[in-house]
Amino acid sequence: MPTFKGKSVLVLGGSRGIGAAIVRRFAGDGADVTFTYAGSRDAAEKLAEETGSTAVQTDSADRDAVIARVRDSSPIDVLVVNSGIAIFGDALEQDPDEVERLLRINVHAPYHAAVEAARQMPEGGRIIVIGSVNGDRMPISGMASYAVSKSALQGLARGLARDFGPRGITVNVVQPGPIDTDANPADGPMKDLMHSFMAIKRHGTADEVAGMVGWLAGPEAGFVTGAMHTIDGAFGA
Repeated sequence: MPTFKGKSVLVLGGSRGIGAAIVRRFAGDGADVTFTYAGSRDAAEKLAEETGSTAVQTDSADRDAVIARVRDSSPIDVLVVNSGIAIFGDALEQDPDEVERLLRINVHAPYHAAVEAARQMPEGGRIIVIGSVNGDRMPISGMASYAVSKSALQGLARGLARDFGPRGITVNVVQPGPIDTDANPADGPMKDLMHSFMAIKRHGTADEVAGMVGWLAGPEAGFVTGAMHTIDGAFGA
């Protein structure tokens, strides 16, 4: 029997890459899946048709829009927050407005989405946020704001795990390393540098990340909470 038959799943940021793999994983396992997208309408509509899921446009930089989307989708059994952006460059030269937008998407949205989901989430619900190994390790310059945002998710998971634990709701962070997506292709210009840090010298796949998310959302992970789950080929080891 499908693991998630009869379960309601909301994925924030699900139209491409890791998010799309997560949507496919839950839909394939029988869940009723809704996912959000920002600008990738064509990709979102194609994925929704392929998987039988529902795509809704939501700007994760807009706190009120994120809260409203979660509220309108509730009660949900599983919330996955995958939406995120990165900006690159010298911290002394970055546009402060762009840094603020990154923090709204990467930190504020996961926090407010998790809190709103928990208001109506049934006992034993699951909240999973996609972070990054860069929350633990940043071996190159020019990504300080991204590293700050991903480290913040660790505190989010530890704190909300205690707040929601009495109801059996778990809160976890999945921390990918280099994953083969449009944003970080396996044959991209940074591959040799990234692989030089790794024990397994290849990019991971979006399906591998989705597999970890699926396990954390399932019955075997009911005692796993407030934790970081790194999937990075030992990039951060």
